Amino acid sequence: MATDSKLNALVHRARIGQFVSVGVVGATIETLIVAILTAFLGVGPLVAKAIGAETSISTMFVVNDRWTFAGEGDVGITAFVRRWGKSHLVRVVGLSVAFGVLYILTSIVNFELPIADVNLWPTAANIMGIGAGMIINYVAESLFTWDVTGVVDDV
Repeated sequence: MATDSKLNALVHRARIGQFVSVGVVGATIETLIVAILTAFLGVGPLVAKAIGAETSISTMFVVNDRWTFAGEGDVGITAFVRRWGKSHLVRVVGLSVAFGVLYILTSIVNFELPIADVNLWPTAANIMGIGAGMIINYVAESLFTWDVTGVVDDV
């Protein structure tokens, strides 16, 4: 019965929509950072990804904690910091997938996407990696970071 309850909470459309919306904001932040660092400042794609990812992950955590998963988990600064730490641990898996996709598409495939004399292939490859990692992140964040229950308020 508890498994059914968790599954119901996990597939709740409003929560998925909120998580994806927050993810789009995070992906936009990360993508802009990767684009600026690689296209204009000469930073390598993996270093740019690391900088963009940390900025994005911390931003998404705060928004998810206050909106997507509001009401889940304990209250207080200690609980908040614990969830932030769990979120970072969870995101290592999704981030590994995203880094793997980025590495394959920029180091092995090494395609170029010139737009206005700027190679935007690292940016496009990063977006593909983000999409792959997002699915993993939603499930793991729901079950591990916020420990969702079967009770979900409609939004």
